Amino acid sequence: MSITKRLSDLGVTLPDAPAPAANYVPFVKTGNIVYVSGQISNGPDGLILGKLGDTMDVDAGAAAAKTCAISLLAQVKAACDGDIERLVRVVKLTGFVNSTADFTDQPKVINGASDFLVEALGDAGRHARSAVSAASLPLGVAVEIEGIFEIA
Repeated sequence: MSITKRLSDLGVTLPDAPAPAANYVPFVKTGNIVYVSGQISNGPDGLILGKLGDTMDVDAGAAAAKTCAISLLAQVKAACDGDIERLVRVVKLTGFVNSTADFTDQPKVINGASDFLVEALGDAGRHARSAVSAASLPLGVAVEIEGIFEIA
C-alpha cells in the first residue's frame, strides 16, 4: 500500500514543509540519506507549548510528538521533490522533551512519533531512537524531533 494511501486512511494530510526559523536548512540530502532538522511540536491550531511533568501530561506530550513526526514526513516529501513514495525507511529519530528535572517518561512521549511512523509506514517506520530531556526548547514548545531517513 502506498504511503499516501496509508496516511489518508489515518486521516493525515501532510502539510507544506515548515520553513526554517533561523540560519539553517530544513534538510540535507547526501546520497540516499536525508537528514531532517529538528521539527517542533506544531499542530493545525499552532504551536504546542508546555513542560512535561509540570503543565503537560504524557498523553498530551505524545500527541505533540506525533505532530513533529508529521512535519518530519513533510520535510522528507519536500526533499523528494513532492514524492513521499520515495521514502524507503526511517533510520533514526532523536527526540527532545521539554520537561522538569524529575520527569523520566521521555520515551513514552517520543512514542507518539514512533508509534505514528510505524502505523503510517509499517516496518519501514521502525527506527533507532534517542529520547532525552531538555530544560527548555525553542519558543517553549513541548517536543522537538530530528530524523534521518533513507530515500530511493
